[in-house]
Amino acid sequence: MNKKLKVNLLGLATISFWALAFPFSKVAMQHFTPYSLGFLRVCIASIVLLIIGVFTNIRMPKVKDIGWLLLSAACGFGVYLFVFNKGIQTITSASSSIIIALTPILTAIESSKIYGEKINKIGWISMITAFGGVLIMMLWDGVLSVNTGMIWTLCASVLFSIYNNLNRKLSMDGYRGIEIVTYSMVFSILILSPFSMQGKAELMAASGKYILVLLVLSVFSSAIAYFLWSIALSIADKTSEVANFSFLTPFFATVLGSLVLGEVPNMGTVIGGIIIISSMVVFSKRNTLYRAKK
Repeated sequence: MNKKLKVNLLGLATISFWALAFPFSKVAMQHFTPYSLGFLRVCIASIVLLIIGVFTNIRMPKVKDIGWLLLSAACGFGVYLFVFNKGIQTITSASSSIIIALTPILTAIESSKIYGEKINKIGWISMITAFGGVLIMMLWDGVLSVNTGMIWTLCASVLFSIYNNLNRKLSMDGYRGIEIVTYSMVFSILILSPFSMQGKAELMAASGKYILVLLVLSVFSSAIAYFLWSIALSIADKTSEVANFSFLTPFFATVLGSLVLGEVPNMGTVIGGIIIISSMVVFSKRNTLYRAKK
């Protein structure tokens, strides 16, 4: 199997598993609360990642980096999962996935401040139009009808963008992708530990259906997806070869939301989604477009 095909297969598999998280989280919260669902997901995912770590020879974290790993855990999993779960309770899988798809743009804004990366005019215009798409989704039903679920989900996107930049910092400090995600996931157990007893009680009372959904979210949408993503990033010639697959997440999530939950996106979601995804595609190609214009 050539490298390009391998990267494509890994990217598609990862995006498919991540897309599952949107409708399956809504199903899981028919029984679990957002707090306990987050705690149980990181516990199961941590076990899977630690097992994978045995076979991939992950190294122990350095004491001086514990604080950074705890912050990474909070932004990428601990607080993120709670905020994500709160958001998706009141919006469709399609709406949630589209807002989360803003993460690369938010990451770029933060990188421009932290690492001094330049964003050209095309990039700034793309970001403005993308957030315009979010406003259309939020305000489609009326100026005073703002779904709080979208605000929660936008907060989740901000948190994950911070995780991405922390991931970059830790990579520059010598950590491998699998090490960052494993220790971030494990440390997130500490952050969500106040909900451990509630999680245990809800798990004991769960039917087979909800336990199966929990396992899919924990094993595939969390542990396996991040492991495959780290492999894809490590073998790709360019990060964009992998990152561009994130544009498929809203499409996959919308299809799965329709199949699993019978969700039908409203016109605001369709119009706002088209604007956001189009803006993101232009944003990802901004350097090429800028050079062509010059």
